[in-house]
Amino acid sequence: MTEQATLPASDYIDLADAERRIKAIFIGSIGNLVEWYDFYAYTAFALYFAPAFFPGNDPVVQQLNVAVVFAATFLMRPLGGWLFGYIADHFGRRISLTLSVVFMCFGSLIIALTPTYATIGFAAPVILALARVIEGLSLGGEYGASATYLSEVADPKHRGFYSSFQYVTLIGGQLTAIIVLLLLQKVFLTPEELKAWGWRIPFAIGAALAIFAAVMRRNLHETEAFEEAKKVVKPTGSITNLLRYPRELLLVVGLTAGGTAAFYTFTTYMQTFVKLSVGLTEDQTTFVIFGTLIFATILQPIYGAISDKIGRKPLLIFFGVAGTLATVPLLMTLKETKSPVMAFILICAAWLFVAGYTSINAVVKAELFPTNVRALGVGLPYAITVSIFGGTAPAIALYFKSIGHEEWFYYYLAGVICLSLIIYSTMRDTKHASAMHRHE
Repeated sequence: MTEQATLPASDYIDLADAERRIKAIFIGSIGNLVEWYDFYAYTAFALYFAPAFFPGNDPVVQQLNVAVVFAATFLMRPLGGWLFGYIADHFGRRISLTLSVVFMCFGSLIIALTPTYATIGFAAPVILALARVIEGLSLGGEYGASATYLSEVADPKHRGFYSSFQYVTLIGGQLTAIIVLLLLQKVFLTPEELKAWGWRIPFAIGAALAIFAAVMRRNLHETEAFEEAKKVVKPTGSITNLLRYPRELLLVVGLTAGGTAAFYTFTTYMQTFVKLSVGLTEDQTTFVIFGTLIFATILQPIYGAISDKIGRKPLLIFFGVAGTLATVPLLMTLKETKSPVMAFILICAAWLFVAGYTSINAVVKAELFPTNVRALGVGLPYAITVSIFGGTAPAIALYFKSIGHEEWFYYYLAGVICLSLIIYSTMRDTKHASAMHRHE
């Protein structure tokens, strides 16, 4: 009788612990989804609002201007990575996550209310750029704090699986933006209304959702790792303290370069690519991108769970090898096809190897650093690298297209992935050599 009575109690403890972790991951992830929805609404509706801010008749030039503003916002991401990383390591993960989503609210609201070029002239694109700078600051901090929080909340045996939900919700943010686009396109507005004023609606929705996410995040529990670290060392989150880990900082840069270039190519830029280069209609473009993002979302937890079984390094090497060899022929074939079905298949094929990076990159970086500098160590070098290789990818691709050498971008992307492959092949497997337990 005694043995039978003790078993349910143990089960209840395990169940309660699992429920607590899942709830924390859900709330943290929802905030991440809202932030990335706000950010991706910009690219989802770029074809509609570009003429409102950038006059002219050449759609390629208009989209290039949009892409340049998109890239400019990434200049603020290192500052955001430092600011919110410092807050997360010094004051706690919860307050950093809450403040980052508040910043995103302001950026989205500004875009929703900004007058067009026809109304206020050059001030319109300047205000648009300012709003995107605020959003870039927010996202620069969101990644490090979110990756740290999800990795610390997860139990050690399933850390890869749980942390993969950062990119589930990140891609989910883009999916949500496309859903809003489809509803406005097909149900509520005409194309003329969308181009005239309807493009403002998704940004207003994003601002409202960001407020909701901020309220939810206020109720998050602080991670046990952060609380334990405070008992061992005084929280600093300083750059000086972070510089004690130069090898780890360089590893984050090398880890990120190829992966972020591939990610922004097959998400942000791909909508423009299949419209302007492949030649699909706006409806075909929307449905193809939507379908491939659903496929990408499904892959994230699968690959994350695989990494919990076999380690992180095999997945990263798989991405590096496949990305280096397959990127050029895949993009060349995609450009030549005129079939939306074939375009869907080819982009899904790309996601089969890109997910090797996206699903686990957050947990790999978190496992490199001790608790007292983890958020800053993950967020700052990542933000710098994304600014150089990720945010510039659409602009570089469109520039090569504008000068008649679009294929140069294919080789550029494959080359950057190859550079990261060198890092993947020489680094330790963080699943087996993790710093998550260190609070130095």
